[in-house]
Amino acid sequence: MSGILETNLKSLPFLHRGKVRDIYAVGEDHLLVVQTDRLSAFDVILDDAIPDKGKVLTTMSNFWFKKFGHLMPNHMTDIDPLTLVTADERAQVEGRAIVVKKFKPLAIEAIVRGYIIGSGWKDYQKTGMVCGHVLPAGLKEGQKLPEVLFTPSTKAPMGQHDENISFAEAEAIVGADIAAKVRDLAIQLYTEAAEFAATKGIIIADTKFEFGLDAANNIYLIDEILTPDSSRFWPAASYQVGISPPSFDKQFVRDWLETQPWNKKAPAPRLPIEVAQQTADKYAEALRLLTVA
Repeated sequence: MSGILETNLKSLPFLHRGKVRDIYAVGEDHLLVVQTDRLSAFDVILDDAIPDKGKVLTTMSNFWFKKFGHLMPNHMTDIDPLTLVTADERAQVEGRAIVVKKFKPLAIEAIVRGYIIGSGWKDYQKTGMVCGHVLPAGLKEGQKLPEVLFTPSTKAPMGQHDENISFAEAEAIVGADIAAKVRDLAIQLYTEAAEFAATKGIIIADTKFEFGLDAANNIYLIDEILTPDSSRFWPAASYQVGISPPSFDKQFVRDWLETQPWNKKAPAPRLPIEVAQQTADKYAEALRLLTVA
C-alpha cells in the first residue's frame, strides 16, 4: 500500500532512524522529526506501511502538546518544516514533520497505567505486582486500577525489549529528584488527558511519555504524546472488564500477527492490504474522535 517507509532528505544532515521517526539536524540546537508510516510490533519494524499513519500521529501529538502547554514546557517550536527542505522534498515532510528544540532524553520511559492490561497484566498474574506496586488480589484483565500508577521502564536498543522497572530503579538511573518530578508530571498529564478523552467516548488505558533535559537540568516533554502508537485507546461503548478490549491502535496488527507462524523476530510476516487499511482506519478514527469538536 502507499505510504512513506523511509525519508531521504538531502537538505539537512541525517542523524537517526528509529522505529517510526527519521531525525535530521537543524543547526546545533534543533531537530527535524519526521513521522513515517512505519509500524513496529513486538519490537520488529514491519515491511508494510500503514497509510498516512505518520500524519495522524503528528496531528494528534501537536493537538496534545498545544492543549497541555500550560502544564509544563515541551520541545515544540513554530518553525515550519517546509521552509527547511527543497521543493522536491516537501512531499516527504508535509503534514508529518515538526521542528523541535534539542534536549537530552532521559534514559527511562515514563509509563502511566489507569487500567491493568498488557505487560502489566502479565506481571500481575505472576507476582500480584506491577513495577513494585502491590495490587489487590482478584483484579481482572482490563479492569480500572484503584489508583493511577507510574510504572517506568528501561529504554532498550532497537530490536530488544524494554523492561519494566521499579521506581527505586528509575531513581538510580536518573536521580531521585528528576524521577519524582517525572512521575508527578506524567500522572498529571495522563489524568487530565484521560478525563478529556472520556468526554469523547475514549478510554486511555495507559500511555508512555518521554522527557528530556536542557543544559540546566530543566525537564521538558518531548517525543510524541498520547497517540495510538504510545497509548492504548479503547472505545468506551464496547469496554468490558475481563477481556482485552478492541482499540484504536496497532493492537489490530498485533492480533493478526499472533495468528501467524512467526517467532517475533525480523522479518515479520507481510501484512495483507485489508489489515493495513483497517489499522489506518483505526488511527484516523481516533484522531477524528479526539480532535474534532
